[in-house]
Amino acid sequence: MAACNSSSICSSIRSPERIRHIHRPLSLISSSNVCLLRRDALSVSAGRMVACFASKDWALPRIAAGSAPAMVPAQQEAEARVSTVVEVGLGNRSYPIYIGSGLLDVPDLLQRHVAGKRVLVVTNTSIAPLYLERVVEALTNGNSNISVDSVILPDGEKYKNMETMMQVFDKAIKSRMDRRCTFVALGGGVIGDLCGFAAATYVRGVNFIQIPTTLMAQVDSSVGGKTGINHPHAKNMIGAFYQPQCVLIDTDTLNTLPDRELASGIAEIVKYGLIRDADFFEWQEKNMHALLARDPNALAYAIKRSCENKAEVVSLDEKESGLRATLNLGHTFGHAIEAGFGYGQWLHGEAVAAGMVMAVEMSYRLGWIDGTIVERVLNILKQAKLPTSPPEMMTVELFKAAMAVDKKVADGVLRLILLKGPIGGCVFTADFDQKALDDTLLAFCRR
Repeated sequence: MAACNSSSICSSIRSPERIRHIHRPLSLISSSNVCLLRRDALSVSAGRMVACFASKDWALPRIAAGSAPAMVPAQQEAEARVSTVVEVGLGNRSYPIYIGSGLLDVPDLLQRHVAGKRVLVVTNTSIAPLYLERVVEALTNGNSNISVDSVILPDGEKYKNMETMMQVFDKAIKSRMDRRCTFVALGGGVIGDLCGFAAATYVRGVNFIQIPTTLMAQVDSSVGGKTGINHPHAKNMIGAFYQPQCVLIDTDTLNTLPDRELASGIAEIVKYGLIRDADFFEWQEKNMHALLARDPNALAYAIKRSCENKAEVVSLDEKESGLRATLNLGHTFGHAIEAGFGYGQWLHGEAVAAGMVMAVEMSYRLGWIDGTIVERVLNILKQAKLPTSPPEMMTVELFKAAMAVDKKVADGVLRLILLKGPIGGCVFTADFDQKALDDTLLAFCRR
């Protein structure tokens, strides 16, 4: 990777071999023993030995148990259904990401993460008819102590605002939810972000669980604790870092996902390959047809590997002081499109796809990547049926106005995530030629 100067943050892990997973009783997952260690290392945490499973640069340790405790039938069912567990290592706030088919029908997975007796499920008008009843059943099956209420919000990015979030608070207060209650986000990225922010602020913080039902949410927004709502002039400007108790990904929910939403999620999958995982990007180039055809094995693999990448970065930089910002490749341009064009006109992944093309073009203009990378990015996004340029109504001034209030601006200076070197390498930097940005905007929009 090219050297970084003091004003830049480089992606510290490029093209890693992925963290290997072992199948073991889920009850053995310990949040107090998760950290990042160098490959082939052993560490003693809280007086217990943990073992590292090899990866190219880093690995997540797991408890090395000599023998497994006997599992009750509910635990055995959960163990059988979950194909993968990815752990987000954040010390005593670590949590599992469960990935598998049919997980909405496994009560033990959800119930083990409910702290008190009261649950509020937050969902929307599209998802409620499909999955709300099953989630309520999973939360209450065999456990008469748990009482579940729900609030059904309007569907769409344009409703990701304070007015809609107040509906969550209204329901929680009317239902007399207390500090031991649990909020459950059942839906896509809008529901997850909004419910998470409500959980972070209701009585100054209650537990919450993520059940993402879109590919976008499963591979990105449900993982890492970013929560928030939009301001009319800037996306996600109001929010908090607030981690869930767990993320439960039932891959079967993708069966009801519209094709346009599926493609939107693929944009974030492509992003991981470009910024830090070249092998994954090459796999995507060979398997895009399988993803679009909803091949269950291809989707499960893409979700797992995306979650591994996201979890690894979040474990190193939870509050986005540097490294985590690299996960926003294309987002500065993309958020400008969403704000300028109108929230909900384009899906988030559609805007990010066009934004990634712009970021890649700017990287090329700076001389940081060669032209073959530009072509490969264009080709894979076209295969995914995603936009490769912004809407015609976007002007240079609209872009600049939105980018001026981007969350990555520091002391009035715009910082961007750009590619540098071969695929898998990127920088988060303010040290770029302004002319390259101006020329890129002019190439993609009218004045």
